[in-house]
Amino acid sequence: MQTEDLEYVGFWPRVGAALIDTLLILFITVPLVTLIYGREYWSTTEWIQGPADFLINWILPAVAVVLFWVSRQATPGKMAIGARIVDARSGAKPSTRQLVVRYLGYYVSMIPLMVGILWVAVDPRKQGWHDKLAGTVVVRHRRRGPEPVQFDGQS
Repeated sequence: MQTEDLEYVGFWPRVGAALIDTLLILFITVPLVTLIYGREYWSTTEWIQGPADFLINWILPAVAVVLFWVSRQATPGKMAIGARIVDARSGAKPSTRQLVVRYLGYYVSMIPLMVGILWVAVDPRKQGWHDKLAGTVVVRHRRRGPEPVQFDGQS
């Protein structure tokens, strides 16, 4: 695929993709924790209510997201907007290591008032801090963006 056919995916489309992913994750996790812990689960102030809570709300989403990234280069939300994650230097499929770093980079991006996520809105390559840490970019077929995709290894 030619880089002229691609554009970087900006902030608002990625927000939409994240909302789709969040709804799908909630559709799975809410019934599971309610089934295991009962309705009282929703009225407690404890951060984590037990091992099943930790597995369902922290581990399951992380594993699911990384598995989607490894197999499809996108979560269902990114697929819905026609986006995929690629290596920022070559445009190739990112390594599993890059994708795990990218996921962990979400926490780094969110801790300081979501600045690392908001960075997507101002970065020329539309990279959040998680993308920069992992060496990835999010691209899709060109729709209207003025900035063509450039990979470092190309002239």
